Amino acid sequence: MDLIGTILISVGVLAFVVAAVGLIKLPDLYSRISAVTTASGLGLSLVISGVFLHQPTLGNGLKSGLAIVINLSTAAVGGHAIARAGYLTGAPRARIQYDDLTADSED
Repeated sequence: MDLIGTILISVGVLAFVVAAVGLIKLPDLYSRISAVTTASGLGLSLVISGVFLHQPTLGNGLKSGLAIVINLSTAAVGGHAIARAGYLTGAPRARIQYDDLTADSED
């Protein structure tokens, strides 16, 4: 169990490292948000699961499960809120070819 826990923690840390590289390399706000929220959901879930495998008790299982559920729900909402704020303030878009949120002027 300790070996599997250590592997899960290591893979979770690797997900955070990839997200950090993504923050530096990706061209726009929306791509960066995608990298960070994905790493938050995947990376933190793996780290918490790995820590649980080091100390597997019922109480730790409940705490770990609750922490993962809360993180997954708040990361999605937070990422959406940041993307919306970026859109409303006119953050530049590098890869988006079309925009479904603009009002059509051909009415």
